Amino acid sequence: MVRGDMTEIARFTMSRRTLLAGAFSASLTGCASLPLRTARPSPEPTPEHDYALMYGPLPGEQFPIPAADLSRVNPRFYRRRVPYQSAERPGTIVVDTPNFYLYLVDENGTAMRYGVGLGRAGFEWAGRANIGWKQKWPKWTPPEEMIDRQPELEQWSAANGGMSPGLTNPLGSRALYIFQDGQDTLYRIHGTPEVHTIGRAVSSGCVRMINHDVIDLYDRVGSGTPIVVRPGGAANV
Repeated sequence: MVRGDMTEIARFTMSRRTLLAGAFSASLTGCASLPLRTARPSPEPTPEHDYALMYGPLPGEQFPIPAADLSRVNPRFYRRRVPYQSAERPGTIVVDTPNFYLYLVDENGTAMRYGVGLGRAGFEWAGRANIGWKQKWPKWTPPEEMIDRQPELEQWSAANGGMSPGLTNPLGSRALYIFQDGQDTLYRIHGTPEVHTIGRAVSSGCVRMINHDVIDLYDRVGSGTPIVVRPGGAANV
C-alpha cells in the first residue's frame, strides 16, 4: 500500500463524524445511501462529445456495466474538461462540495470536472488528505455504527465477510481510499449504480460518482494523489 508523502499536506480538518470514524477498523466503510476496462482513461470529452457513447455499456469490466441512465442525471454533471484556475498543483483532486463537483487539476488552467454525490447533513467532512490506495471492484463492509442504525446490514458485517463486489455493491466499480497522516479516514471516492444521486447529499460522507466517471478518474490518478475537500466557495465553470 502506498500512502504518499504526507509531509507537505496540511493538518486535515475533519468533522465530528471523521473523528468518530477513526475508532473503527481501516477495512470498514459506510458509504451506502442512508435510509434508503481498460487501463487507460476514456476519450477526452468535448462540447460535441457523444455523452450517450461516453456513458454507454462497458462489457469488458469484471462485472459488465450497463449504460448509465442519463435521463436521471442533470447534464451539468456530465464529465467534461473545463477552464479552472487553482492554486493547487496539477494532479490534485479538488472536491467543491457546495456545487457537487470534483475537479482533477490539470496544467494550462484547466481541469477535468465530474459531478458527484456527497454526504448528507451531519456526515460531511472537509480538509486535506491524500489517496492512500485504490481498488477495482472493492468489497463493502458497513461499520458497526451504520449497522446499529440499519440492522438489516448485519448480513454484510465484518464478521460475515462484507458484501462481495458487484453491480449492486455500494462502492461500485472503483474505490479511492482517503488517508490522513497515514491513517484511513474511512471516507472514499467511489462509484455508484444510483446515478440519480449525483448532485445530491445522500451518502454517509463519501464522494460518489457515476461508475463510468470513477473508472475514468481511477485511471488518471495514483496512490499518494493529494485531495482537497472544500466546504465553501464557488466553483469555476
